[in-house]
This record gives sequence, structure tokens and C-alpha cells, in this order.
Amino acid sequence: MTPIRINLLPHRQMRRAHQQRLFAVLAVIVAGLGLAAVVIGQVQLINTKSAQDRRNTFLQSEIAKLDLQIAEIKQLRDKTQNLLARKNVVESLQSNRTEAVRLFDELARRLPEGLYLKSVKQSGDGLALSGYAQSSARVSTYMRALDETSLFQEPVLVEVKAAQVGSQRVNEFSMNVKITHQAPPTKAGMP
Repeated sequence: MTPIRINLLPHRQMRRAHQQRLFAVLAVIVAGLGLAAVVIGQVQLINTKSAQDRRNTFLQSEIAKLDLQIAEIKQLRDKTQNLLARKNVVESLQSNRTEAVRLFDELARRLPEGLYLKSVKQSGDGLALSGYAQSSARVSTYMRALDETSLFQEPVLVEVKAAQVGSQRVNEFSMNVKITHQAPPTKAGMP
């Protein structure tokens, strides 16, 4: 028979100590991996944030440039509107420069004998005439003569009253008439 050998070494304690060392090593490795994951995640977040901050800064600078360009465009539009308004005023003055001459010429041509104008006032498309006439019939004749022209329309008598001018007894009148604006005649060959 073989002798029975008894192991008196503390194998259970050694195995437990070995398992504890293995657990401690694994715990340190897992803690290190966890810490590394946290550090890597934190670095990744910091890099992502700084990249986004750089993009935001770039976008803000580009937006500021665009805002300046928009302000310049607005100023250019305002200048363009001002220039167009000036151009329109000049064009209207150019087209109406002979209108005053035509207006006074027609008023004088249609004036019957015995009727005198003392004031002519223009307000927009209206003309206020006042003067003296030897009789109210001459005022009616003048109104019909003005109505027959292409420059004037709708003469309206405001009032006629008796007045004394010097030693003469006359009728003082006032009337309103509308001016019709016509395109000025163009020279031959010009549009």
C-alpha cells in the first residue's frame, strides 16, 4: 500500500491569496481602462467643443462681413433711389420747361378785348385767374375760349363783382381752370 500523504501546506490560503492578487490586478486593469475611457472621452469632448467653437467663430466673422455688405447694399439702394428721384425731377423739368411759355401764350391769345388779368396762380394742375372785365359777357367769352383750347379744360367761374378801378366801373372776376398736360412735340427724327 501506498502511504497516504497529507499535504500540510496551506493550499487553500495560497489559492485564495492568488485569487485575491488576480482580482486586485483585474480591478486595477479595469479601473485603469475605465479611467482611460473617461480621459479619452473627455479629450474627445474637448476637441469636439473646440472645433465647434472655431466653426462658430468663423461663422460669426462671416456673418459680420455679410452684415457690412448688406449695409453697403442698403446704402447703394438708397443712393440709387435718390439718384432716380433726381433724374425724374430733371426729366419732368425738362419735359415741362416750355409749359409755362405755352400757358402764358394761350392765356394772352384767348384774352378778349376789354378784359385784363391781374393775377395768375398755379397750384398743381389748377390755375387761378383773377382780373377785371368791362362786362360779365367778356368773362363768359374768355371762359369759352379757354375751354376750346387743348391746354385748358373745365373753366369754373368763382365770382364776379362790381368794382371801381380809377374812374371806371368794371367787373372784378376770379375763375379756376384745369391744365391738361400734353407730351411736348418731338423734333423730327427724335423719339
